[in-house]
Amino acid sequence: MTTKAAKSSKKYSFTTGRRRTATASLKLFSGKAGSQVNGQSIDKYFPGAISQQRLEKPLDLCGLKNKYYFFAKCSGGGKKGQRDAVILALARALNRLNESVYRPILKKEGFLCVDSRIRQRRQSGMGGKSRRQRQSPRR
Repeated sequence: MTTKAAKSSKKYSFTTGRRRTATASLKLFSGKAGSQVNGQSIDKYFPGAISQQRLEKPLDLCGLKNKYYFFAKCSGGGKKGQRDAVILALARALNRLNESVYRPILKKEGFLCVDSRIRQRRQSGMGGKSRRQRQSPRR
């Protein structure tokens, strides 16, 4: 049996997370392995100690750091938006494991909040900008 077939036969929890224009789909597995984002390890895809600490914080708060790992695929937005989308997806996956125990912990830290802001589109009759107004004539 190949490694791909072995991975697909494992049970996992699948969730998605979004922040602004970034989207992350995440598979949470039980066991000890390195977590990956877009086929790369966390420290390669999100360089910097602060990013890595933020990504692992939901697992730390729930006391599951060495018991679970994840594979995430990100698209859209920038690195910060993708990082926050992965954090939201991870928090949602942990919430599915045991909602009564993990939800208050994750909610208190703000990991279950969705940031749905998007760029305001151009409006017709506004002179090419989204918030610009026509100048009123002086009298």
